[in-house]
Amino acid sequence: MELLPFEEDGLEGEGDYEGLEFADLDLAGQDGRDARFLDCALRRCGLDETRLTGARFIDSVLEGVRGVGTDLAGAVLRDVELSDARLGGVQLHGSVLERVVVRGGKIDYLNLRGASFKDVVFEGCVLAEADFGGARLEKVVFRDCSLRQVDFSGARMAEVDLREAAELDIARGVDRLAGAVISPAQLLELAPAFAAQFGVRVQGPE
Repeated sequence: MELLPFEEDGLEGEGDYEGLEFADLDLAGQDGRDARFLDCALRRCGLDETRLTGARFIDSVLEGVRGVGTDLAGAVLRDVELSDARLGGVQLHGSVLERVVVRGGKIDYLNLRGASFKDVVFEGCVLAEADFGGARLEKVVFRDCSLRQVDFSGARMAEVDLREAAELDIARGVDRLAGAVISPAQLLELAPAFAAQFGVRVQGPE
């Protein structure tokens, strides 16, 4: 499907965008709340403080987007690929992600509290201090990605595969890994956290 270039002045709340390519645009501070993006591509766009709360991205691609403070709270991402993103402080709490691939890039301080994931793959990306608190993760794979100081507090997991994560650093919520599978090496790395969770002290003989 050939996409048409987006030629309007900016995003609109409850806007309806279909078959469009947003390329090399500065969308900083714009208001696209409750907008719908169907069969769209956002490539190399600036999203600093862009308001996209409740937006729906369906069968779309987000490539090389960058920004700080992008607000996607309550958004729906279905059949979406997010690649090579450079984002910080993104709000995705209460969002729904289904059949999503997050590939490459680096996302800092990602707020995913209460979000719902199903059939999601994180591949080759860096997630620094991501907050999955209270999220529901089903059939989620972390492949060759770095999870740094992540928070799984209150999360619920089913068929979550962490074995191929390049780095698994859990700041909080190690007790919520029921429903996940980890590698033997990861078990050894997480052993002190598991012991602390159960109040077990580990020390050598005197």
